[in-house]
Amino acid sequence: MSDATPVPEIVAEEPPAPALPTPLDGLAEAFPDVAFETSAAGQNVARVEASHLVEFAQAARDAGFEMFVDVTAVDYYRQRPGPRYDVVVGLLSLQHNTRLRIRVGVDGDVPAAPSITRVYPGANFYEREVYDLFGIDFTGHPDLTRIMLPDDWEGHPLRKDTPVGSVPIQFRGTHKVQ
Repeated sequence: MSDATPVPEIVAEEPPAPALPTPLDGLAEAFPDVAFETSAAGQNVARVEASHLVEFAQAARDAGFEMFVDVTAVDYYRQRPGPRYDVVVGLLSLQHNTRLRIRVGVDGDVPAAPSITRVYPGANFYEREVYDLFGIDFTGHPDLTRIMLPDDWEGHPLRKDTPVGSVPIQFRGTHKVQ
């Protein structure tokens, strides 16, 4: 007789499909036109039309995304058909420990998106920065003025069609001659 115990056969089961986190369930139901996906980094992404951004941001806040993280933009100049820019809004739900990225496609001819400062007041300076560096207008913003560049600066330096230039910098000598 052998002391070997028979090993039960392990049957591989299909892993269950990942479900949307709790705060996103209600958003998906309330906004059927919004496309939800998971990014390569594992973050929840919602693709929203610009006309529904403020309404969606308010619903996200009501669903538990109480913390505004940031607003930025991406310039897809000549890289894809459709909207040239994506305005990207980052939100965080502390109570559900989950993040949400809202991506809004913005046309390149007259780039504009609605401001979310009345929903998330912290977006004020971020929207001004995107306006300053990308030239995207945030309609309804309380004070959309330059924040980083001088008022007389021409153009928007983070646009991919902005020519690369240089500003001469003069350095003082730091080495003593002996």
